[in-house]
Amino acid sequence: MFWLLAIFAYLLGSLSFAILLSRLTGSPDPRASGSGNAGATNMLRLAGKKLAILTLLGDLCKGLMPVLIANMAGMGPRAQAWIGLCAVLGHLFPLYFRFRGGKGVATAAGVLLGLYPPAAILAICAWALVFYLTRTSSIAALIATPLTLPLLAWQEPRALLPMTLLTLLIVWRHRGNLRDLFAGRERHF
Repeated sequence: MFWLLAIFAYLLGSLSFAILLSRLTGSPDPRASGSGNAGATNMLRLAGKKLAILTLLGDLCKGLMPVLIANMAGMGPRAQAWIGLCAVLGHLFPLYFRFRGGKGVATAAGVLLGLYPPAAILAICAWALVFYLTRTSSIAALIATPLTLPLLAWQEPRALLPMTLLTLLIVWRHRGNLRDLFAGRERHF
């Protein structure tokens, strides 16, 4: 059952709501415009609030759903976290879109919401505060995601390894943003 859910999570994660919504509405492909990222922040830049919110909700749900299904199947937090990581891998490297996906922040928030809601709330609040202060989505993500690890280590230690790998993947996917931040070229809202 674990492997079936892991494959399902990856395939579900491979559905890129930013790309699908841009195609349905005739908006620019987010991978070829704006920041080049297939995520909610770039959709906000390219297509407005409505499509950005739909992208955010879709990406969040594709991280949440496999974790909830694993929970209902009686799997423990460790298995749920690995399955959630598969959903994020699908978002980062989507099978249906030539493995060119987003950065995984919203999908990771969905995983956290299903796995341990207080960690998701911490991440969302930290992201919102940092974004409010800096007007920079990448800084908010790079601060909010690692902040969840101490809480998970304390409350859900069995999920710590897959969630640490998830955090490292998100930081790795933001490496271009880090270069731009240090060079003073990062996009702000």
